[in-house]
Amino acid sequence: MIVTIDLNCDLGESFGAYEIGNDAEVIRYISSANVACGFHAGDPRVMERTVALAKKYGVAVGAHVGYPDRVGFGRREMSLSYAEVKSDVLYQIGALAAFCRAAEVSLRHVKPHGALYNMAGKDVVLAQAIAEAVAAFDKTLLVFAQPGSQLAEAARGTGLRVVNEVFADRAYRADGSLVSRSVPGAVIENPEEVVARVLDMVIRRKVVTLDGQEITVDPETICVHGDNPGALALVVAIRERLQAAGVKISPP
Repeated sequence: MIVTIDLNCDLGESFGAYEIGNDAEVIRYISSANVACGFHAGDPRVMERTVALAKKYGVAVGAHVGYPDRVGFGRREMSLSYAEVKSDVLYQIGALAAFCRAAEVSLRHVKPHGALYNMAGKDVVLAQAIAEAVAAFDKTLLVFAQPGSQLAEAARGTGLRVVNEVFADRAYRADGSLVSRSVPGAVIENPEEVVARVLDMVIRRKVVTLDGQEITVDPETICVHGDNPGALALVVAIRERLQAAGVKISPP
């Protein structure tokens, strides 16, 4: 049986005069792009360019929705009401969908960013607000979420298809959640270690946690962070090693 996996990356995070990441090169090696929608990063021009790049290379486009927090790059926890989160997420999806429609590209998925993603993994109300915003816009959109998270449960509860996501360069806890970035070792910087972990997750369905335990995972899409300075080399190495192992890279 041929193993198929999606390789996704957070892109479109530049804004104004500030350039973040190497989108024009990275996008050539992935199968799904999570495009920032102007809240944690990105702006209308960047969104338009990123969608055009995705169309050029046949990469699936997703809305990377976040908190309204450019200063903290969307990685700071915020206290927003259910109504605020739902309307903010709906607003961001709609903004990216406009550029997709203009470029004659399908919007395929939604993935929360940073603190919004992490908090929605545990907060039932927050997860429900995100899921209902996605469902209100288009029930055919996929939702990228960690298996077993509140976000995954809320999305399924509203009739949405969930795509199980794992992270190439992040450390895991024994319960399957990500280790906070404030903890030493939370971000794995050794490229060879990252590639080896990806192969283990995709082929063996296993990952070693920060405390040395081995847990089972069920990945459908692998995330590589585009703001990482070594993102290009990392995504190239991951793609090459997966293909060498007979794994097919394709959008979910």
